[in-house]
Amino acid sequence: MNALKLSLRTPIVAYVRVSTDEQGRSGLGLADQLAKIADFAEQEGFEIVETCEEVETAKGADALDRRPQLAKALSRARKLKCPVVVSKLDRLSRDVAFISGLMAQRVPFVVAELGRDVDPFVLHLYAALAEKERAMISARTKAALAAKKKQGAILGNRTNLAEAGTKGIASIKAGADAFAANVLPTIRELQARGGTHRSIADELNVRRVRTARGGEWSATQVQRVLARAA
Repeated sequence: MNALKLSLRTPIVAYVRVSTDEQGRSGLGLADQLAKIADFAEQEGFEIVETCEEVETAKGADALDRRPQLAKALSRARKLKCPVVVSKLDRLSRDVAFISGLMAQRVPFVVAELGRDVDPFVLHLYAALAEKERAMISARTKAALAAKKKQGAILGNRTNLAEAGTKGIASIKAGADAFAANVLPTIRELQARGGTHRSIADELNVRRVRTARGGEWSATQVQRVLARAA
């Protein structure tokens, strides 16, 4: 899939997904995703011709088989020769192999939060980072639970809530550390060229490199990554 150069009023198929029945029934998540895609379409001059909503996990090798609405979105987009648009890349998957398989379908994908012209290589990078972060957090969580169980802790007991919260904070910190380690080489390179925190942030935004939360960079965020590395 090449970088997309789309004309105004290009038709798009919107795809939104949540992973639990509770989220699906409440509409939480789905409505937010639809709003983001609608805003993106308005700003870029696209026209949403169909919306496919799904309540299904993205995990597993047979994920596509279990996601009929995604298959429908692909089929519709293929007929219209138009892109499928999602609000965030993880609405498709955090699995690199799955993302690659979708790209092999020869249907272009646009991720609203990343912009309309993001190169497929960048999408692979984001998927790889998400996959790695998920694996690291999962491994740490399992190790921590196993250690606590070995020590005789009753997992899930309300008396362990404070400690569980601490573990959760530690997992979030570990994820932030992993993201900082991945983006640090680029920041160091720009810094070596004489870049200031502000100019480095501007360059990262120009390159469409997003922050850990999917937003745009500021001088303060660049400073935080450097401080974390130090």
